[in-house]
Amino acid sequence: MSIYDTLNREQQEAVYQTEGPLLILAGAGSGKTRALTHRVAYLIGEKGVKPWNILAITFTNKAAGEMRERVNQLVDFGAESIWVATFHSTCVRILRRYIDRLGYDNSFSIYDTEDQKSLMREVCKRLEIDTKIYKERAILGAVSRAKNELITPEGMLKSAEGDYGKKRVAQAYEEYQRMLKRNNALDFDDLLMKTVELFLSCPDVLDSYQERFRYIMVDEYQDTNTAQFQLIRLLAQKYENLCVVGDDDQSIYRFRGANIRNILSFEKVFPNTRVIKLEQNYRSTKNILKAANEVIHHNYGRKDKTLWTENEQGEKLVFRQFMNGFEEADYLVEAIRRRVREGEAQYRDCAILYRTNAQSRLFEEKLIYAGIPYKLIGGINFYARKEIKDILAYLKLVDNGQDDLAVQRVINVPKRGIGATTLNRAMDYAQAYGISLYDALMQASKIPGMSRGAGKVLPFTVLIERLRAIKEHSTLPELMDAVLRESGYLKALEEEGSEEAQGRIENIDEFINKVTVYQESAQEPTLSGFLEEVALVADIDGLEEDSNYVVLMTLHSAKGLEFPYVYLAGMEEGIFPSYMSIHADEAQEELEEERRLCYVGITRAKKALVLSAARQRMVRGEVQYNSISRFVGEIPEEYIEEQKREPIREVPRAAAYAQAKQAFQNKSFESKQFTVKRADTLEYKEGDRVRHIKFGEGTVTSIVEGGRDYEVTVDFDGAGIKKMFASFAKLKKI
Repeated sequence: MSIYDTLNREQQEAVYQTEGPLLILAGAGSGKTRALTHRVAYLIGEKGVKPWNILAITFTNKAAGEMRERVNQLVDFGAESIWVATFHSTCVRILRRYIDRLGYDNSFSIYDTEDQKSLMREVCKRLEIDTKIYKERAILGAVSRAKNELITPEGMLKSAEGDYGKKRVAQAYEEYQRMLKRNNALDFDDLLMKTVELFLSCPDVLDSYQERFRYIMVDEYQDTNTAQFQLIRLLAQKYENLCVVGDDDQSIYRFRGANIRNILSFEKVFPNTRVIKLEQNYRSTKNILKAANEVIHHNYGRKDKTLWTENEQGEKLVFRQFMNGFEEADYLVEAIRRRVREGEAQYRDCAILYRTNAQSRLFEEKLIYAGIPYKLIGGINFYARKEIKDILAYLKLVDNGQDDLAVQRVINVPKRGIGATTLNRAMDYAQAYGISLYDALMQASKIPGMSRGAGKVLPFTVLIERLRAIKEHSTLPELMDAVLRESGYLKALEEEGSEEAQGRIENIDEFINKVTVYQESAQEPTLSGFLEEVALVADIDGLEEDSNYVVLMTLHSAKGLEFPYVYLAGMEEGIFPSYMSIHADEAQEELEEERRLCYVGITRAKKALVLSAARQRMVRGEVQYNSISRFVGEIPEEYIEEQKREPIREVPRAAAYAQAKQAFQNKSFESKQFTVKRADTLEYKEGDRVRHIKFGEGTVTSIVEGGRDYEVTVDFDGAGIKKMFASFAKLKKI
């Protein structure tokens, strides 16, 4: 029996269609990875394609690892020669070899989010940009969007003519790129943009990779942005043996620059495209799939397809509406505990999904009280912790002396008595002579006014040079040991002796584990390679599937995962779909994306799905009254347990608000007392017009003086009636 006989008819078609452009529309749980890996095996085993002529691109390191492992199980040899990588990893490998053609050194650094913020802060300072008006984060967002669309600083400046605000952002973009290049560094968006630039400016380089990658496959194509689309188009334009796999119904990253039109218009770009739909789902029950289909069919901007399954009918969906978020969390946590207690599931089988990170707090508290182990996915990244960032900065400096941000981060960590004046003089000197900050420090004795500071700088540069010498004849763990020991970083933490310092030491210990694993597993371990791997790690890659805990995560983080029992919380208008999407300028597109996100959430469930909502929810100190999400209303009653779909009993607003106040006054943890300082007077009175930062303008209809705060009711022009605490609302009289 052939390995291809285990595939269904559509999967087999996808495997056998090896020549020309191919679009595989793969619904949730339809076995797309299985089809892709068998397609690779078929190309090598049956078509005689050399493994090194195949490029497979995924969006996460986790997906790339899984694909590589599966292919290895299917083919006798050559799997290690297939280039299976993420977009960013692929671009890094290309740029490491050829970026000198663009005027960079091949040992460039990769800047993460914190590095970018630090650099943009310096840009704004140099250009005298008022960061109260133009926030660094907002400027970085505009720069990222421009790079995703392959818009250069010159292009942004040209389009900003006549608009002072846009011109200032464009100027910041221009200076930001200049400083990046001076630091011999790229940010994540540059990895893609510079690779496209390389291909367009160096036809010989492009041709070499077109010859190398005669067969290209791209997973999760619905999540590609314009830069990724152009990269793939350039690589595939010679042979057009391009297979893209995706599901437009799961395109949920518009806020990151994903362009759903890439998949919707694929046949227009490649006119000879063959389209194959994978609609058989192997994951979920019939009831779950029918509910998902009903919801997503309300979208207009999609390709027609309907998921179906041979799995059992399964349990009906459960929907519950509660008085408030506290009751919702109580119910969901108890439902999980009951399933585990009755032997239906283990904790690892259960996931609580929600629209925003802020919704996790109540669930975390309830799980702690219940003694249920859990893991929050998508929290603070391990590599974003201070001590890890510090050690990484040392390593970056050893690897790339042109990285000014790395110098600034660790020059006085631990304390070396190097003051801001000394550092600023060195930076001015570097700027004046067009050299890196580290090179300026190496010439500290020549810098005017640095006579005393030069003596303090010298031990730092000697340290870095010594570490560089150690790097040349040592393993990475040995280099790590030298960095920690000779810099004095570890000793400073040990001498501090606090609980926080001990926690930092434990994190460093875990980082050492990471270095050791890399040293043992990499084919050719290098410091540059290690720093690349760390820079490309995604939060979701940290999910340990063998551990027994309940998973808490946002719906965006849950994409690509599956759980037997899913609890989808906060199904309310204003929460999901979000208030911003309902009132956005492009409301139709935003709402369709929110609906796709709901579809993703529903299709994560294998056996059972529970949907929950709250009549009222405390948000930023305000009680919001939310109706049930339209997405729940789009699921026919026949798929939801009847007793859970009873007509909702209206609760008098006064009583509901009293309950919300009581919940608000209750302490979540006995050790923490939440207090609000009430203002003596308010600048507005009943009947006055006021403005709220989120809800806009409205009329004050009632003010009630309470023990803790004033309770203010406002009839907003757009958002309707809202009750809130005055101390949090910060209403401004118009």
